[in-house]
Amino acid sequence: MANGVFHTGYGIEINLTLPDLGHPERPGLLEEITQPVAQRDRELLECLEHRDGGVCRSELADKSPWMAIRTVRRNGRPILRAAHLPVTHSATPEESAKRKAMKERIARAAVRAGLAVETEVRSESGSRVSDVLVTGPGGRRIGWEAQYSPISSETVRRRSRIAADGGITPLWVTASDAATLIDRAPWARVDDVPWQLIDSPYEMAVRGGVRHFQAWKCTVTSERTCPLRNGAHCGEFHFGWELPALCVPPRPATSIDRLVVASAEGEFVAVRVPDQCDPHKSMRMWVSSADRDTWWEIVGPPLSEERQDGTAVDEEITFTHEEIDRSCRYGEETLAFNRPRPRGGDASLVHTFPEVPEFLRPVEAAPRLRITDRERKSAAQRLRCPVWEIGPCDLCSAPIRRYGTFCGVTCRPCRMKAAARTA
Repeated sequence: MANGVFHTGYGIEINLTLPDLGHPERPGLLEEITQPVAQRDRELLECLEHRDGGVCRSELADKSPWMAIRTVRRNGRPILRAAHLPVTHSATPEESAKRKAMKERIARAAVRAGLAVETEVRSESGSRVSDVLVTGPGGRRIGWEAQYSPISSETVRRRSRIAADGGITPLWVTASDAATLIDRAPWARVDDVPWQLIDSPYEMAVRGGVRHFQAWKCTVTSERTCPLRNGAHCGEFHFGWELPALCVPPRPATSIDRLVVASAEGEFVAVRVPDQCDPHKSMRMWVSSADRDTWWEIVGPPLSEERQDGTAVDEEITFTHEEIDRSCRYGEETLAFNRPRPRGGDASLVHTFPEVPEFLRPVEAAPRLRITDRERKSAAQRLRCPVWEIGPCDLCSAPIRRYGTFCGVTCRPCRMKAAARTA
């Protein structure tokens, strides 16, 4: 992205790497150029290459030479850069019909559950906050946004912040797995079906955005593969979030109608799970409040600067004091105005511990194996291991292959029960 831009209103060049933007005589300039494009002249900021009469690569791609200010990261720190505006997209009749049908479906689901519903909710300034506002019995407010047409990531963040500042938890619904809103705000993805099916009693499952907490011991007897090693088992405990179909045992998918009610009643809550390799990346999801509480007991509650509704508080901008680069940067890999957010692998959702946290252990006393020598030999034959590898299950004290290379600490029935409790 460009580190400089031309202000057509004042006829000045702006250096985005300086705290005063190169114009100390204009103290309100930063607030002026960073306001939403819908609230200012679209041609206010111009590409410097285009201004100098050079070749603007955005124009060559039949796009716009006009720009907007965006916050990006360099070395983990937020900085300001100018990005070319995309060609304005008008929703197609099909997209509009799907959005209208989804709004009506959300409202109907809420009304059937006896919840308060408002449509096209606006803030005090007049800007729209939510397509459908659903209020639960405890005053919990969920602002649904049915998004079937392209939208900029900055617009998603801005509207989500406005909603959160008003005490509303945003919830964006999309039918595309490449939508820019994914993981930039609390979201849910459904199948892309015609508006007639959206408007019908047809059950629409949430395909993305809802996950369940899972915990397991990574041994050769585990039904899961190790998320950290390829084809091997680390012998430690893993805790993380899974899609319903990948849970052990599998969980049924949550329908969009069910999510309408569960989110307003507090049964499902929005959480943000940081990537284990890169703290600046994260995934947002809807989980049960019980799963959320269990997760917090393991890793601790979110930091004070992180909202509990899944939206992040803005960080202080870093100014790097560089010379203006006047060349057009459109088309470079990191310059895409509306690129989908990079998705972390499922391993980023997993935490690993050498032993299970104490509060998850149902027994405190050390297990004891109460069997005769004959029963021990019989168990060794059944489990195909030496007699000295037989030991007690940590949970029920049943004889298992407890010691040696290919061992575990719990029996299969106990693992299944534990998985059912955490699912």
